Amino acid sequence: MALRKIIPVLLVALVAALPLLAPFTQVMLTLALAKGLAVLGIIVLLHAGQVSFGHALFFAVAAYTAAFVGKSFAGGELVAMMVAGTLVAAVTGLFVGLFVVRYRHIFFGMLNLAFSMIFFSFLEKFYHITGGSDGLQVLRPSVLGIEMERTGFEMLLFYGSLVICLAAGWATWAFLRSPIGNMMQTIKTNEIRLEYLGVSARATLLAGYVVSAALCGLGGVLMAVAQGIVTPEYAWWIRSGEFVFIAILGGANSVAGAFVGSLVYEIVRTYAAAFAADVWQMVLGVFLLAIILFASDGLVGMYNALMDRLGGKGGMRTDDAREAAE
Repeated sequence: MALRKIIPVLLVALVAALPLLAPFTQVMLTLALAKGLAVLGIIVLLHAGQVSFGHALFFAVAAYTAAFVGKSFAGGELVAMMVAGTLVAAVTGLFVGLFVVRYRHIFFGMLNLAFSMIFFSFLEKFYHITGGSDGLQVLRPSVLGIEMERTGFEMLLFYGSLVICLAAGWATWAFLRSPIGNMMQTIKTNEIRLEYLGVSARATLLAGYVVSAALCGLGGVLMAVAQGIVTPEYAWWIRSGEFVFIAILGGANSVAGAFVGSLVYEIVRTYAAAFAADVWQMVLGVFLLAIILFASDGLVGMYNALMDRLGGKGGMRTDDAREAAE
């Protein structure tokens, strides 16, 4: 039991220390944390048994909002960008959600994809507003009114992203175990029973959908600021597929899986692209295939299984153990 709690703490400490030990990993880890927030949004929907192939829409909406804020206010302010981007993503999620929550399973997923591709086309065609395929530059913003040099800003962005991810992870964990979260799980297991109890399944899924969109939006803002540019690729269907890929890799039923999967994915992708540039997609594909075949619960599921074997003789029940690890 003690080992199960100590290892996650050590892993967080390792991620926090890595930029100090190896500064070249800082940007890569920041991007991984930003994607982890978006994947967290996917996991909220998976809790209700629904998968979205179009959540890059909210990722891109928030990223472009941050770019417009920066462009309009001489670089902008980081906190204002994050608040504005997250709010716009949540509001967009509310309007899109009013349509998509009527559907389930493949229809839900493909309708989300359709909305995302419509927005992608808008970003591509309205060049004078969005910059077209060239995108928009995101200038380095101030932080609470303080102008910072690049090195200090990137360091602050990384540690700020880490704190935000820890807070968002805890908040999502609490949300999924709240009455609304339990009702969302009922949509997955027995939606008819939920309706018989007088609870609207659509309203419940809509609440989760807005939370999911806000999480994707927050990740989109961090990604835009870290990269310094936003392009229509943020809304491209491959980006949405990447989020689903990472969710499966880390563990579709786990809050922690969003960040574990994202960190592993970004590390594998970066170094596979560097040392096997022609076949890095195949490397990722084989990696995911191995996870699906031999560890259907993802990396977090593998960790839980290992901890169960090590501590199964004396301790926690499997369900309790998994909940503690998540």
